[in-house]
Amino acid sequence: MNLNNIHNIYFIGIGGIGMSALARYFKANKKEVVGYDKTATEITDALIDLGIEVHFEDAIERIPKAFLSPENTLVVYTPAIPKTHKELNYFKDNQFKVLKRSQVLGLITENTFCLAVAGTHGKTTTSSILGHLLHECDVDVTAFLGGVTENYNSNLILKGTDVSVVEADEFDRSFLTLSPNLACITSMDADHLDIYGEAEALKASFVDFTKRIKPNGKLFVKNGLPIDGITYGIEDNSDYVAQNIKIEHGSYVFDVKTPKTVIENIKFDLPGRHNLSNALIALAMAVEYGCPHQQLAKALASFKGVKRRFTYQIKTEEFVFIDDYAHHPEEINAVHQAVREMYPNKDVLAIFQPHLFSRTKDFADEFAKSLAQFNEVLLLDIYPARELPIEGVTSSWLLDKISNNNKALVSKEALLEKIQESNAQVVLTIGAGDIGEEVKQIKEGLSIAN
Repeated sequence: MNLNNIHNIYFIGIGGIGMSALARYFKANKKEVVGYDKTATEITDALIDLGIEVHFEDAIERIPKAFLSPENTLVVYTPAIPKTHKELNYFKDNQFKVLKRSQVLGLITENTFCLAVAGTHGKTTTSSILGHLLHECDVDVTAFLGGVTENYNSNLILKGTDVSVVEADEFDRSFLTLSPNLACITSMDADHLDIYGEAEALKASFVDFTKRIKPNGKLFVKNGLPIDGITYGIEDNSDYVAQNIKIEHGSYVFDVKTPKTVIENIKFDLPGRHNLSNALIALAMAVEYGCPHQQLAKALASFKGVKRRFTYQIKTEEFVFIDDYAHHPEEINAVHQAVREMYPNKDVLAIFQPHLFSRTKDFADEFAKSLAQFNEVLLLDIYPARELPIEGVTSSWLLDKISNNNKALVSKEALLEKIQESNAQVVLTIGAGDIGEEVKQIKEGLSIAN
């Protein structure tokens, strides 16, 4: 399919973080863009501000007449949309070009020099750092991101079309639509078992992804993963190594040993060894692409982070409030490590909203263990996203598994009051559901209290 010949792009699920990046891209390329989503959010508000028409009712009559011609309309949908969706079925039944988001991303990037970031954790932060590094090194790059970067206040970095940076998403095997020149795998922990059934099937899909790399392309893997490639790691024997690591004024200062040289005294502001690892692989890929070392070091020091990735909402000597997207036990462990490294002597309250009944069921014991590390734990109800409830799988069931006496279930309505009752000096909101929508109110309430 030649996207140049298509004038109208219709998005079903336009408010999704990956979908909205594509919507922004097509709008910037002078296409007519319209979309549906279930609920209004900050993302849909931002799209409307760009001049994109968005409606929130699944109704065929809400589709603009100009978009009812199969010849010049492309329909893009997310797998999170239910099979009963009226608009989606209308387009499918009437011979429209209907593609998943991942397929469209594959079409856009296939004729570019593509850098793809794969892994069960770290994709968004790594790809955001990588997009920023290339942008600051004056590369003609478009980066499609799974989060809103603080530097650009967007999930799209648009500087040119020669080079693309994408998240290679393992969900629904979406990353098998990509054909990258440079790719990395940050992690391969079991996840999305509702799709894969078992961890071995997930690992096999990562192997399939490596076969999608173009001839003469390169693969980077975190040291210890069961796939061959250029390795990277922290203070080990990898091809790219972060070493001589210090913390100065709340920031990492470190050296990077590459296969050819050492880049010294690099500064990076994001807390946590997981973020240091993300910065290292982004730097390694940019080095292999050909960016100048000193320019890269300067660019990395200016990276401000990604919203909902260890984002400071309040940061004073006495009190800290951090919001994070972590929704897998290993991600919660990474957040815990970062908090303990930065605030070793402070009590930490973690508020967690589990995401998906299936993930909660598959990793209940691991979630319980990771959450028990915090001084206090509050659980919200499970955010269902695309799923129906599973009998017996509830937040109350998960709470019983957490070996911590200082724990409770809480409703969104009672959340702020419950937080204010705590004496914790560090408060964390964690989860991939709609807990992010509560952050503004929590911040305002805690700012008054502190």
